[in-house]
Amino acid sequence: MQVVYEDNHIIIVYKESGEIVQGDKTGDEPLSETVKRYLKVKYNKPGAVFLGVVHRLDRPVSGLVVFAKTSKALTRLNKMFANGEVHKTYWAIVSRPTSQSLPHSEDLLEEHLLVHWLVRNEKQNKSYAYGHEKPNAKKAMLRYRVLTHGERYDLVEVNLLTGRHHQIRCQLSAVGRVIRGDLKYGAKRSNPDGSISLLSHHVEFFHPVSKELISIDSPLPNDSLWQRLVP
Repeated sequence: MQVVYEDNHIIIVYKESGEIVQGDKTGDEPLSETVKRYLKVKYNKPGAVFLGVVHRLDRPVSGLVVFAKTSKALTRLNKMFANGEVHKTYWAIVSRPTSQSLPHSEDLLEEHLLVHWLVRNEKQNKSYAYGHEKPNAKKAMLRYRVLTHGERYDLVEVNLLTGRHHQIRCQLSAVGRVIRGDLKYGAKRSNPDGSISLLSHHVEFFHPVSKELISIDSPLPNDSLWQRLVP
């Protein structure tokens, strides 16, 4: 676990791919418990450590996760996330699309809007994207732009406009931009470490207590392709 920011009310850590943010049926230790143990040791706390989970990342995704260290920060951060006041930017290493799957040309840094209707399949733990409204579908919107071209993959930057199940993975796949290593959404092969090449790269918000601007970038995953593609 790597702490990238900490003060009296919040702590922001880098999540490795494979870690879970909150406990689930696997019984694996979640990142929230790792952070609690870190705080208990660092501050020599005798009793239980308070830590509030305000958002999550999928298990194979890496990057920044924000936790609340106080109940005041938790209440305010929950409201801020709900109101879209916490701005997160994602980076993804994606496949080159075929001309048939991509509805537009893609010049470097040109921003594109994707709009789909997503239907979630609970049994498969997967979402499906449609270009039109369907029963039980939720509208999903994101903006993305290509940052760099590689030999086989491109690096894209994504900003979510809605928060849906597997939204980035599903919507990018729908336009032929499959995230490297994401077998569930069409990748031809997995990454050696079981990750997918999706990173919660940047988070920015006004501190829930001090109101100061917090603007944090994530470390890069330990993968040579990230080093080559990141500008």
